[in-house]
Amino acid sequence: MIRLRIGSMSALLAFGLVLSGNVFAQQDTTSPAEGTEKPATEGPENPFPRAVKVPAGILDGGAEWFNTAKPLDLADLRGKVVLLDFWTYCCINCMHILPDLKFLEEKYGNQLVVIGVHSAKFDNEKDSQNIRNAMLRYEIEHPVVNDSEMLIWRRFGTRAWPTVALIDPDGNYCGSQSGEGNRELLDNVIGRLVEFHRARGTLNEKPIVFSQESVKVAETALRYPGKVSVDSEGGRVFITDSNHNRIVVAGMNGELQSVIGSGVAGRRDGRFQDAEFFRPQGTVLVNGILYVADTENHLIRAVNLAEGTVSTLAGTGVQGQPGQPLDGGLLQVSLNSPWSIAHVKGSLFIAMAGPHQIWSHVLGSERLAVHAGSGREDVVNGTLAEAAFAQPSELVGDAAGAALFVVDSEGSAVRRVATDPGGSVETLAGTSELPRGQSLFAFGYEDGVGDAARFQHPLGVALQDQTLYVADSYNHRIRRIDLTNNAVTTWQGDGTPGNSLQPLQLSEPGGLAIGSGRLFVADTNNHRVVAIDVATGMSSVFEVAGLQPPAGSVRRPLPDLKSVIEVPAVRLAATEALQTVVKLQIPAGWKRNTEFPVTWAVFSEGEQLVVPGAVLGVRREGTVATDGSQVEFAVPLGGQPGEAKLILQVTWGYCTSDDSGLCRLASAVWRVPVILNTDGGESRLELQFPEPDVQ
Repeated sequence: MIRLRIGSMSALLAFGLVLSGNVFAQQDTTSPAEGTEKPATEGPENPFPRAVKVPAGILDGGAEWFNTAKPLDLADLRGKVVLLDFWTYCCINCMHILPDLKFLEEKYGNQLVVIGVHSAKFDNEKDSQNIRNAMLRYEIEHPVVNDSEMLIWRRFGTRAWPTVALIDPDGNYCGSQSGEGNRELLDNVIGRLVEFHRARGTLNEKPIVFSQESVKVAETALRYPGKVSVDSEGGRVFITDSNHNRIVVAGMNGELQSVIGSGVAGRRDGRFQDAEFFRPQGTVLVNGILYVADTENHLIRAVNLAEGTVSTLAGTGVQGQPGQPLDGGLLQVSLNSPWSIAHVKGSLFIAMAGPHQIWSHVLGSERLAVHAGSGREDVVNGTLAEAAFAQPSELVGDAAGAALFVVDSEGSAVRRVATDPGGSVETLAGTSELPRGQSLFAFGYEDGVGDAARFQHPLGVALQDQTLYVADSYNHRIRRIDLTNNAVTTWQGDGTPGNSLQPLQLSEPGGLAIGSGRLFVADTNNHRVVAIDVATGMSSVFEVAGLQPPAGSVRRPLPDLKSVIEVPAVRLAATEALQTVVKLQIPAGWKRNTEFPVTWAVFSEGEQLVVPGAVLGVRREGTVATDGSQVEFAVPLGGQPGEAKLILQVTWGYCTSDDSGLCRLASAVWRVPVILNTDGGESRLELQFPEPDVQ
């Protein structure tokens, strides 16, 4: 084993990799790679003086590339720090490092390129369209390659998900680090690489823009709905519209009753229209309060349906980490990706996917704690404390309140968990108790009894009498388990992702609920809810009448004003909108990137009433002239007289006219003092975009 250390720093900062059996084994690692040595007196110390030269074509062999116009080669990125993220989209730990990658991409926007290497665990994850959906679901904007045959994985000697590998601006391999929780480490290392190569003049700090999959998709009323629950007594269906960061409440016939959440990703409490969630999942209704697993906020929220308000029941808003307390005050204990909630005999039971546990909270008390699970990722039966789970993703209580039925998604198993603290955990269907964690890889598609059955990453479960319905998500099927003998049969779905109703096709269904003789299915990748008549098996789309996507779900902070362009004060007429025209300059030898929309956003310095608050900080798409020479958009005005210092930002992409695939991002910011009065004034603003840098 060769360990590549950052100077004399501790082992925590040592990026190590087993090199035997991969392409790096042929390199002479006893001497520094060419061009990496520099005497200490001439500038910052090289953090990786013995980095290994990366062979050409190291990223070849992928089935498909996303978020880029063409496959990437490290030679194209010379001068950039490159971070490879080896991931698989089922993996909760891989989800957890996405905020870290986003942080690094924003901090080192002109110096760092992140490339996702998707090396699948499950067969279903090898499909390019499924990967594309996962990228859209988690709003991944960096390039990703489908490493379906794990060729790149093996070349780098990768052993676990997630693993990140670092390449310096000279194209040298520095090392890798597995697991989550490494933001500070990566920030430290990348910062030192940037400092060293900037001093040497080998750092390319020109921004690069990549084509985005997100610009190719149309808006839908629901966006990757994760879960659904039913209030049969009240005649209501609660749909978790996960990627719209909201909860949709509808009547049993599809009439829209209310929308809980503004659509903006955040954690704000308040009235329905102001409250914020971040990719919520499961819900459960108890005495007029809808409890919500606010998954990516790591919170449990409480929705008072009568008062129309949202509050926070539990969590700090910061992801819980190993070694932190596993019980305590509701607002003092950090949660870790709560995915589903069930109510049994006055207690909430929470599927805590991050630490692979089931937690509980007695309603009315001030505490919550672990109910079951050792915290080790596996499929192991036994006492509540000894048992091991693997990313529990939905749970439901039985009629007697004696047990919970849990789908263990990474273990592809269905478990029964006693609610009594002295009880135990058993596996009803799928495998368990295999040595060395092999239960995590015993997946597939097979009907049968108990451990003879096979699932592939099930995410949903619902109970009716002695029949347990399971959303076998990566098999795109609905399965049934007869609880009298644990026999598993296939009920709906042909195993291929699609949106047909007769026969029914599904695409990674994520949640189930039973009510009024129907099974409601959150058909996640189809952006819909399907209702299946339990008696006849007939299916229909559960349409919510009049439901629209939120007006704007991404609110951005004030942009960097170091290069702001000052505009003379403008006196505005009291109109509904300020018509704005921005003239673009396309450099010779370049063309506008038509796959990257021209976007605009308006911000305010200080308090003002000229532009409505809901408009501020939301990126919108402008209308580009046919010849690409200018973009037009209308800035909504509030109609109230007053003054404001508005900040306008316009962003667009441009690429070389040849087929090299080189694209860049251009962004400009203007400060526009405005005065809105009733005595008349301008209703049109013209701006000139500065010529982009092509050097």
